This record gives sequence, structure tokens and C-alpha cells, in this order.
Amino acid sequence: MLAITEILVVLGSLAFSIAILVPLTGALVRFRAHYNPKGLQLDPEGDVQPHTGPVITSFVAMLMRVYRIEGWPGLYKGLMPTLLTTGIVTLFLLLFLSDSNLRHGTYSTPSTGVLGTLAYSLFAMLIALPQTIITDRAITTPHKLPYFNAIYSLRVLLTPTERRRPWILYLTPGLLAAQVSHIAYVVLGLRTVRHLLVPELSQPGFPSRDDVSPVRLAIFFVLALASTVVLAPLEVIAIRLAIQRNHAAPEFNSVAQEEEGDAEEAAEYSGIDEDVIGLRTEREPYVGLVDCAKRIIDEEGWSALYRAWWLTMLGCLSGAFS
Repeated sequence: MLAITEILVVLGSLAFSIAILVPLTGALVRFRAHYNPKGLQLDPEGDVQPHTGPVITSFVAMLMRVYRIEGWPGLYKGLMPTLLTTGIVTLFLLLFLSDSNLRHGTYSTPSTGVLGTLAYSLFAMLIALPQTIITDRAITTPHKLPYFNAIYSLRVLLTPTERRRPWILYLTPGLLAAQVSHIAYVVLGLRTVRHLLVPELSQPGFPSRDDVSPVRLAIFFVLALASTVVLAPLEVIAIRLAIQRNHAAPEFNSVAQEEEGDAEEAAEYSGIDEDVIGLRTEREPYVGLVDCAKRIIDEEGWSALYRAWWLTMLGCLSGAFS
């Protein structure tokens, strides 16, 4: 076991990381979840009306807007689910990993080949999926959620159908497909290409300059950058599908049936005249991965699929060479 001082150092570094990452992650989720149609819409009477919601064009603009409207509490939406998950993972690491691994940061996914890594990644994704959904919804909801009343927060974030049948979260249309596609591309695509072009990067330690072919390394670098074209839309789509709540039997207009049960007496951060982001109506839900992509392109344009693409690109580079 680690000494008390070492445990305090670990906890302190985690607290610092969470304090920095939660606001940035929240702004990213809101920026990608924001619904900003490019065309005209019909009001309930059938008249053509222009879209009047907020127009946010960048990640930094979203971060500033959240702070202006909701202040520091708004920046830390999603904190409690993040703390809970981080706490469980940290406890597992402290209990089951050796002291040397923790001190030197050498923990990684099991080295079981491509298929083993794929299976491990898929299993981890399935375990974390409900937490991902709840965190994304906690970030994007206009309601003020208490920090220490999980039951109340779940009543706000989940529909009556989802509360009665929690496993339905795994059946959210297109969400599993988006997550599996993202993992498969990274593991079967990028990692396989890395193994073929620059297998030296897969070995422990940092290879010397003479061990790596500059041409092959440059090709792999370009391919890693190009992966942003595929991965950024999948990440945007995954967020859109995660915040789309599941209602019972949509063919029977279940949204209307459940509206009364969903209407919680929750206070909002912002006034009724200004929301941080616009959310797409649940009366016309996305029905799958491809449908979500098509509707985003038709309603908001191609650029909506590439919001904060540079963050995805940085993730591709760090993951490719790790």
C-alpha cells in the first residue's frame, strides 16, 4: 500500500485535474450538443418562423457564455457524476495495483493483442455508458441540480420509462453504434496501422531516432491527423444521442404521454428569456446513427459535425503515440 503522503499527493493531483477538466468538458459537451438550425422552421400554427436561439460559433465562446449566464456553478455541471466515477476508479487502482505502477504511472490496458484490446475497450465502454449519458444530460439540462440529492437529479434527467427500465439506456437509438464505431476505428484502424508502419512505437520505452523510419512515421502522423475526419462526427453524434431521452413506444406519441410525469419542479439557472444552448425537440427524435448524421447535415450543415474538431485531432495524436 502507498504511504499516506503519497495517497494525499494522488488525491491532490486528481482534484486539480478535475477542477480544470470539468469546466472544459462541460463547455465541449454543450458546444457539440447545441442545436442551431440553419433554415426556417414552422411554429405550432404552421407559420414559417426564423430560428431565434443563441448562435455560438466556437468552444471559447461557449465557455464564456456558460460563465456569463450560469456563473461558476454552471461551469461545474456534471461534477458529481465525474467525482463518483473518478472515486471508484481511484479506489480500484489504490487497492489492486502495485505500488510501483502507481508511483511510476505505468498502468495501461492489458497487452492482449488487437482483438483483446478491442474486447477490453468495448467492455469498459458498456460499463461506463450509463454514467456518460447521465453526465452529458446533467451538463446540458437547463435545470439546477443539487449536488447531494441523486434521486431528485435522476428524476430530472431520466424519463419515467428510463427510471422504470434503466437498461433502456443501452437501447438509445444509435448510441451504441456510435460508441462501437469510435472504438473500432481507433483499435482496429489506428492501432493496426501503427503496428504495421511504426511497430517501434508499440514497444515499451521511447525508441531512438535510428530505430524509426522518418517516412513511415510521417505517413502515420498524417493518417492520425486525417482520423479527425471520421472521429469528430462520431463524437458529436454520440453526444446528441446521449442527451436524447427515451420515451415509451414513440409510435403512440409517448412524448406527450410522459410530459406530465417528466415535468419536475426544478429551478433553472437562466431566465426564461435566455438559455445557454438550444436543444432539439424530442418530438422528432433521431432514430439511429445514420439518421442523426443526415439530420444534423440537413438542419445545421456539415460544420456542426466538426465542432471543436481540433480537440479531437489532439486526442488522435496523443492516442496514436501513447
